[in-house]
This record gives sequence, C-alpha cells and structure tokens, in this order.
Amino acid sequence: MLHERGEDEVTSDEVCKMLKDNGHKIDKWGKVEAVVDGQLTFIRAGSPKRGGWQITFRGSKPDSFKTRLETEDGFLLMPRGPVLLIPLSAIKELISDPDAFERDTINEEETMPQLRKDPILGRWVIISTERGRRPSDFAAVREERKGGFCPFCPGNEDKTPPEILIVGREGGEPNSPGWTLRVIPNKFPALQVEGDLERRGVGMFDMMNGIGAHEVIVETPSHEQSLSDLTPEEVRDVLRAYVARITDLKRDIRFRYILIFKNHGVAAGASLEHTHSQLIATPIVPKRVMEEMAGAKKYYEYKERCVFCDMIRQELENGERIVLENEAFVALEPFALRFPFETWILPKAHQSHFEHCTEEELTGFAEILKETLQRINQALMFPPYNYIIHTTPVYVVESQAYHWHLELMPKLTKVAGFEWGSGFYINPTAPEDAAKYLRELRLEQ
Repeated sequence: MLHERGEDEVTSDEVCKMLKDNGHKIDKWGKVEAVVDGQLTFIRAGSPKRGGWQITFRGSKPDSFKTRLETEDGFLLMPRGPVLLIPLSAIKELISDPDAFERDTINEEETMPQLRKDPILGRWVIISTERGRRPSDFAAVREERKGGFCPFCPGNEDKTPPEILIVGREGGEPNSPGWTLRVIPNKFPALQVEGDLERRGVGMFDMMNGIGAHEVIVETPSHEQSLSDLTPEEVRDVLRAYVARITDLKRDIRFRYILIFKNHGVAAGASLEHTHSQLIATPIVPKRVMEEMAGAKKYYEYKERCVFCDMIRQELENGERIVLENEAFVALEPFALRFPFETWILPKAHQSHFEHCTEEELTGFAEILKETLQRINQALMFPPYNYIIHTTPVYVVESQAYHWHLELMPKLTKVAGFEWGSGFYINPTAPEDAAKYLRELRLEQ
C-alpha cells in the first residue's frame, strides 16, 4: 500500500465500478476522457477481462500518491491494482457527470479476433484483439549489466580471433586498441570457413560438411552503449561494415546466402553484453528466404509488380501502420505481423540487394534504424530484440520480384505449443495500435 487510506480516497477498482455504475462507456483499451478541475484529463482502465486498472493523469500530478513517468509526452502512469488510492475529490465530477466524457463505444467488430493473411508468404496470423495489450502491459524488464571480463572491450583484442576489418584506428599494431568498430571471426563458429562441401547422400538423407563463415561485428568500443545510443554516423559505419563483409564473402563460390542478424539481450539469444551483431554465410539459401522469394515471384508473375513495392505504396497512402519515414526508407508495422511491435524497415525504391546501397542510402537507413530502435526502447522499456536483414541470395544478379528489408522483433511474447504445432502466430497487439503508439511517442532527448 502506498500510504494509509484517507477518508477522501478510493481504490482504482472502486473508481472503475463507479464509472460503470454511472453509465460511462469504455473502449477496447478501457479508455475514457474528461477534464476535471483543469487537472485530470485522461483515465484508462485496463480490460476488465485481464483484471487491474490504471489511472493516467496529464499535467500537474496529485501530491497524495506516488507516480512514475512513462513517457516524455506528459502522461503519468499509476501502478495498477486495488492498492492504488485516489483522492475522491479529484474524480468526483468525472464520476457523477457521464457527459463530461468523449465516449468510445465498444465496437464488437474491433474486439473480434482477426485472421490476417501475409501477402508474401501466404501465412495466416491471429490478431487477438480480445487480448489487446498496450506497451505498458508487457513485462519487459531492462537487463542489468553484469560487468566482469569482456573480450570485445579495448585492450582485450588478443582474446579474440584476429580482426578482419576495423574502423577508426590509424596506424599502430593490428589487433590493438584505437578502433571504433571491429569485425572478427566468431570464436565459436556455427560453420567453419576451411574445407570442401562434399555433398553426399546417406540413404534417403542428404548432408554436406558444415562449411560457411561466421563473423561478429563489434559495433562500438564502449561496453555501456547500445546500437540506439550511437550517433547516426556510427550506425552508418555499422551498416557499411555489413556491406563490406557481404561484398567480400560473396566472391566465395561455396556460399549462396549471407545473413546479417542481431541478438540484443539474453532473452533474444545474446551471450555477451557488449553490443554486437553477427553475419553467417551458408552454402544453402535459408528456407524462410526461399519462401519469401517464392511468394514474391508468384505475385510478380501474376501482377508484374513487386509485392513489397505494392505493400509500401499502399501503406504510405493509408498511413495507419506507418511508424517513420524519410526520403529513402519507411518503417512500418506489417499488416499480418507475427509479434507485438514487429517492425519492418524497407527502402522505398525497389532494390533487391542490400549490399548495393549507396552512401546516401546507408545514411538514410542509419537514421531511420536508430530512431526506430529509440522508439522501441522508450515505448517498451528497453526490451530484448532481434533483427535480421533479408536480402537476395548472392548468386542472383538482380531480382525484379524480391525487395531487401530489415525485420525487427522485440521479445515480448513467447512462442508456445499452438504456434509450433500450427504455424500460426497469435499476436495480442494490432499493428495499427502499435504503429500509432510508436509514431506519436515523443522521444526523450
């Protein structure tokens, strides 16, 4: 309990009962609005089916109970549940006068779960709006840094394999401090670069040697910074390193695909705190990429247009799933997104290969990637996340059907038995709601 209950105080649960008893309507987010004494302008009650209620104040906060700042746009989020004590005088007018509200009547069509079809893969997802969840509902907790020895920190260069590429060091010995970005082979690679494939059959089964390349891009010498903390120029250096390594590795005729990915946070698969991303070159094209390419090819053969370009064009015209855009790139929530706040970044102009980006395009990509990560971090309290860059296989010269893009997936929900067994994903947050929240968020400086 925050403090001793006074005579003029009610719990948050009692507030919600009073609201309902006095005829107030609550939308699917449990939202009602009013102006009370020029102070209380917004009340949001968590869905009754989930239990718990939250009261949000804008403007000067009451002194009789503690609050915590949720965003920089002036909203103060109260702790949920019956322990919250609210001065009755602050909401008396609100409770007694239903006409003070701008009512949002519940729309049954909006609360009905939706099945949505991905236009590229043909995969169906379930948007479970009955479970509708806002950013504050997700229990993402910023991971505390453990400290201790870090092989990626300056001064420990001899604890990693010899560097392949560096940025920043001028002169000096190789594998020494002074760098601002460093690319090294993974010390424990998933695939090894030396050897031959030796494709062979074992009865009805196919196999080959585990040949490939596995590299780590150490994005900054600072152990404390994350990718979103870097300057746009430093993020562009990271992207330049991606391009340089893909361009070099694609000369190896054994490799058919090169995947760039980032695991941020333990829950997303990162084994080291120091911010980094990875690259794996494989002698086969990953199944997911093949499915995307097949879907894009089918669409192109039918309509003679790129499905990604059509999607970008329609989303820009509609606008409700757009998070950010600049001259060359757009960040959006896909129509049939698998996970809450899954965000894609795509070049507006058709481009099949990521490594063909110009310097100007890499600058625009760095800017929108940094701001997207900042918005995700601020909205969701620094969640663990993964991102991947899907691009055209290295042996394809150019593709009119396929369009490279980055997929960013915060780790907010878990894939369970139904998802594994059916191939369906259940997403509790509609892309329109996620995009609106991210788009309207006022970034902290």
